[in-house]
Amino acid sequence: MATMSDNSNRYPIFTADWMVILIYIILLAFGWLSICGASHEIGDTDFVSWGTRTGKQLVWIGLSFALGFILLMIDDRYFDSLADLVYWLLIVVLLVTPFIAKDIKGSRSWISLGAVSLQPAEFAKCATALAVAKMMNAYGFALNNMRNFLKAASIVLLPMLLIILQRETGSALVFMAFFLMFYREGMPGCFLFTATAAVAYFVVGIRFSVTPMPFTTATVGEFTVLVLIQIFTVGLTAVYLPRTPHARRLFFWGVILTAGSLLFSRFVMAFDVAWAMIASCVGMAVYLGWQALGERVGKYAFIALFSLFSTAFLYTADYALNNVLEPHQQVRVRVLLGIEENITGSGYNVNQSKIAIGSGGLEGKGFLNGTQTKLKYVPEQDTDFIFCTVGEEQGFIGSAAVLLLFLTLILRLVYLSERQISKFGRVYGYCVLSIFFFHLLINVGMVMGLMPVIGIPLPFFSYGGSSLWGFTILLFIFLRIDAGNKARLRQR
Repeated sequence: MATMSDNSNRYPIFTADWMVILIYIILLAFGWLSICGASHEIGDTDFVSWGTRTGKQLVWIGLSFALGFILLMIDDRYFDSLADLVYWLLIVVLLVTPFIAKDIKGSRSWISLGAVSLQPAEFAKCATALAVAKMMNAYGFALNNMRNFLKAASIVLLPMLLIILQRETGSALVFMAFFLMFYREGMPGCFLFTATAAVAYFVVGIRFSVTPMPFTTATVGEFTVLVLIQIFTVGLTAVYLPRTPHARRLFFWGVILTAGSLLFSRFVMAFDVAWAMIASCVGMAVYLGWQALGERVGKYAFIALFSLFSTAFLYTADYALNNVLEPHQQVRVRVLLGIEENITGSGYNVNQSKIAIGSGGLEGKGFLNGTQTKLKYVPEQDTDFIFCTVGEEQGFIGSAAVLLLFLTLILRLVYLSERQISKFGRVYGYCVLSIFFFHLLINVGMVMGLMPVIGIPLPFFSYGGSSLWGFTILLFIFLRIDAGNKARLRQR
């Protein structure tokens, strides 16, 4: 009779991480119950027929189990060897999708196959994760080399660009999650800091763009962002060039020019102090650029470019908001930032979602007893806004339990990623957990009014086969890679 050890070697399913699989099953069960609550009609008792959304979701769940089983039985070395082929096949599919897809709410991202519609963008995440993992697994590859970083970034940005061309901005933004993995694998922290600073500039600059600053003709948003640019420039100089006097000099002249312009505007003649601040930022960049030419130290050039591009970004953010984003996206950003209220238009979804979550209280109204969801007050309540159903029917306790399950899953994926014996497995694992984290953060934040409404699903909860299969493929490929690495480690 074969022993359990023999079966473990022959059948990888025995060595798969059953803690992750158990969490996966629990989340699917919670998700299906939430879809029941969100799509249930009063008086309806049929939950399993193909004509209902709950019945269709059961089919997607059953097929997901089959898909996960198949992936666990495949030799994990195929994922490495076929990564490039799968990636470029998906790129071709993304390229042709806008030409063959139907226009659904302004987006051309769904391919109809008879009675089933699939969204290639959901599967492109997995293909991109495999391709990036294979590239970074090459001997001598390191992200602190600029050429290598640009190669890895291009693998991520290409599908992101193609998805944007499908007018599916939410799905495209998910690809930014890969940069969390890049940071883990050695991407310089200055890139992550620059991205964070850009978000801060955009939020502060746009939010207070029309708020006048006392005693000057500048606005609070413009002045605050320019002060932040000076502070960040001085801080980067102090961090990256600690043994030089340049940070102290920049700080001294920045304070003198800022204080002097404010005092002049207050007591002599009111003027737009932003011009003095711009001169200060440009002066800092010129000073650091001059030092870079003299001492040939690349860090000077980077900080100088940071100061210049930050200043330019401030004055292009408003243009991007008003001329690049679609009108409905502009309104969503303004509503999120509190510039305007539109609870009957673009802010309606979020407002109704917050009402639904708040009405759930501590323990919730109970399964199928949510009034907001039964009366269909929340649009997209079984897809993008599915979490509001959890909040209304299960209350704070149920919502917290779901979030704790996701937290446990992400922490477990961190643990499994760190124990991989191959860089391919570790990189792919961090890609998976970064994508899950990004979806969770944006979706829950969106439902609670803390993030802009960009329309991305909550993993294992939102209705639909494409997202469910996409997340399942992501997760079970990693479980198979982990099982293979664990088996090889045991044989050593």
